[in-house]
Amino acid sequence: MRLDDADRRLLRQLLAAPEASTADLATRANMTEATCWRRLTRLRSAGILRGRQAVIDWRKLGWQVEVSLRVTLDKTQPRAFDDFTDAARRVPEILEIQTFLGRVDVRLHVIARDMIHYRQIYRDHILSLPHIADLEALMHLSDIKSDESLPI
Repeated sequence: MRLDDADRRLLRQLLAAPEASTADLATRANMTEATCWRRLTRLRSAGILRGRQAVIDWRKLGWQVEVSLRVTLDKTQPRAFDDFTDAARRVPEILEIQTFLGRVDVRLHVIARDMIHYRQIYRDHILSLPHIADLEALMHLSDIKSDESLPI
């Protein structure tokens, strides 16, 4: 699907104010509400808009530790990826699972209330995940840039 200027304008406004109503988006994007609604429907149908989501500041809810785990799997096992990701999905403190090509096969984004809680998650859940050949932990210190918007 090719985007025209009105689509890009609408997407920019949606990124700037994701909580805005269709009427507000229409005003901000300089189009009628009906046109805005039709364009949003078309963007959803094309899979460009996958939905709206809440962005939660986990730290404000008491989850103070964030760790990125880089996992290399034992690729001699035919089901290594499937077994590992199936088991990792069942750990509630793992917020994100990404797979890669290269030396690192999987990245896990893990949160914990504190270091004692993280140690418990690590010992009880992470180390028991199947087919791990190597594991590297990166402690999250701060966000420098966290932005999913594109220059549209």
